[in-house]
Amino acid sequence: MAKKAVATLQKGGGKGHAKVIKMVKSPKTGAYSFKEEIVTNEEVKDFFKK
Repeated sequence: MAKKAVATLQKGGGKGHAKVIKMVKSPKTGAYSFKEEIVTNEEVKDFFKK
């Protein structure tokens, strides 16, 4: 799965994007989960501020 994601990002301007992973704590259970997204390089800091 990861190979396909990387291969599609490298075609046609994929270097302008980044895969970001953020650890989020659930207020109900206290367990951590991970939120993944592919965003443009300019939006990386905004993603982590949310």
